[in-house]
Amino acid sequence: MDTNITDIRAVSKPLTEASLCTWLGAAAPGDSITYHRGALARQVCPQLRCLPEQERTALQRLAVRAWKLAELGLADIVQRRHGYEDYAYILVARRRPRRYASSILPLLLAEAA
Repeated sequence: MDTNITDIRAVSKPLTEASLCTWLGAAAPGDSITYHRGALARQVCPQLRCLPEQERTALQRLAVRAWKLAELGLADIVQRRHGYEDYAYILVARRRPRRYASSILPLLLAEAA
């Protein structure tokens, strides 16, 4: 049985760091967003040249931003395997500590812009 999987990159425009931070600011705990689908480590490697330089750099910045948000405890990163070199990279919003509730998200958005 063959299953046709729609490439989400063709359906929607790629996320930016700013749009990821904006989404997180509005997200409720448990909300999730797929910020990339593919083989992230392979696609950000400059030697492999899987993507044009501008796309590769934007994707790398987005992945680093997601990692920073996870390190701050604002989100969790989840990876879901769909097939060979086909992974969904998902950011899941966590409950924000009171000290971050209103102060850190505008700073992250300004840094990402």
